Amino acid sequence: MEGNRRCLSNYMREVQNDVSGNMREILVDWLVEVAEEYRLVSDTLYLTVSYIDRKYEEISPPHVESFCHITDNTYTKDQVLDMEKQVLKSLNYEMGAPTTINFLRILLKAAQENCESSDLQFELLSCYLAELSLLEYGCMRFLPSMIAASAVFLSSFTIQPQMHPWSMALQRHSGYRPSDLKECVLAIHDIQLNRKGSSSRAVRDKYTQNKFKHVATLSPPSEVPGRYFAAINELCSVRFSRMR
Repeated sequence: MEGNRRCLSNYMREVQNDVSGNMREILVDWLVEVAEEYRLVSDTLYLTVSYIDRKYEEISPPHVESFCHITDNTYTKDQVLDMEKQVLKSLNYEMGAPTTINFLRILLKAAQENCESSDLQFELLSCYLAELSLLEYGCMRFLPSMIAASAVFLSSFTIQPQMHPWSMALQRHSGYRPSDLKECVLAIHDIQLNRKGSSSRAVRDKYTQNKFKHVATLSPPSEVPGRYFAAINELCSVRFSRMR
């Protein structure tokens, strides 16, 4: 489903050039502030960004009367609207799309399935890294599930860089091997270190707060060792149980 409902990753080049990556970043940064101000759940933020990225498909949608005209007025306005309702009903009004936060919840649970208690810092850091990816237009080339997996990978690496950041449990639940995640992990790692010098502050300021355990202040090593992207074995499955 995530593949079918994702927007074009290059829509700013192929479909429209009125909005730049920087303009999009400013908008998303502001939306993060709005979501924080009104205490909206993360799902709302992620879906909002998804809707914005997919809205390019019809900047000026035709009026109902235009649809009537193109059918040589075979159908009335009321008939068109009634059929629209029937289509929505047959689709069970499933107009949303799976977002990163949906996959992140599953993987966070999988990451700690062998632990007696949850690691709140690990969870919040994963959420922080996932939200940072919303700002970067380049991250749209990655599926939401891959971004979620990469956020968990990088969160683990940031907290304990000497330990392998992936496990057999995570590989089983996500379907991704470490090598599959390399490009996405490195992209989010660059954002985390702010290597582009972005001035967007909403996500970083949000996760600097005490209620988010100041996870935005945590800084990983400047490089992710290449060995962490090699195939893992069963011994890595105990990695998260040793974090506590």
